[in-house]
Amino acid sequence: MSDPKKKLSPAEIAAANLTGWEQRDETIVATFRTGDFAAGLEFTNRIGAAAEDADHHPDILLSYPQVQVTLWSHDVGGLTSRDVRMARKISQLAAEAGIETV
Repeated sequence: MSDPKKKLSPAEIAAANLTGWEQRDETIVATFRTGDFAAGLEFTNRIGAAAEDADHHPDILLSYPQVQVTLWSHDVGGLTSRDVRMARKISQLAAEAGIETV
């Protein structure tokens, strides 16, 4: 799972054990219960900073009272190790903020 341009199989995604993330076609999606809009906005900003650092940008839907994050590698049309790393980072940020997946 080290080649960042290699499209991963569903089995490889499942083997990554991404708790709280669900594979939907060529994406992985997680919904985080933030409780209110302000906490969701702060969480979204933290995700944005991590995405900038990684140069890998998720689709984010901020609403009351949750944040939905969708990851996929647009350049390969599917999931790669970059998505797995970013999902783990986002889950770490959520855990640090006491935010759980729905």
